[in-house]
Amino acid sequence: MKEEVQTKNAPQAIGPYSHAIAVGDLVFVSGQLPSNPMTGRMPDGITAQTTQTIENIKSILADAGCTLNDVVKTTVYLAEMSLFGEMNDVYAKEFTAPFPARSAVAVKELPKQALVEIDVTAVRNR
Repeated sequence: MKEEVQTKNAPQAIGPYSHAIAVGDLVFVSGQLPSNPMTGRMPDGITAQTTQTIENIKSILADAGCTLNDVVKTTVYLAEMSLFGEMNDVYAKEFTAPFPARSAVAVKELPKQALVEIDVTAVRNR
């Protein structure tokens, strides 16, 4: 049975989706934008946006009983592939070895003109 995961510590959904859905030991976190949950604003630049996006993911994972160490797969969506290096620098500081499997793609456009969006899948250790 699926369990909805919602938190007040991450930006509220801008559409008909949940922050995350847990099914058994798996937690599927929806793509997160770099919006500050208190102000609704996005910081400038890919470094600050990647940092905020990961903070939002951490908040959702915490409510699901997980941390970044439980993440097994990520997908990173970038507004431009030229942003990859700076995003990767932040990502490498936040995630630890063994690193999750990852896909990174450039997309034509992201919601709210964000530079980055990240979704993750984690495994809960109950």
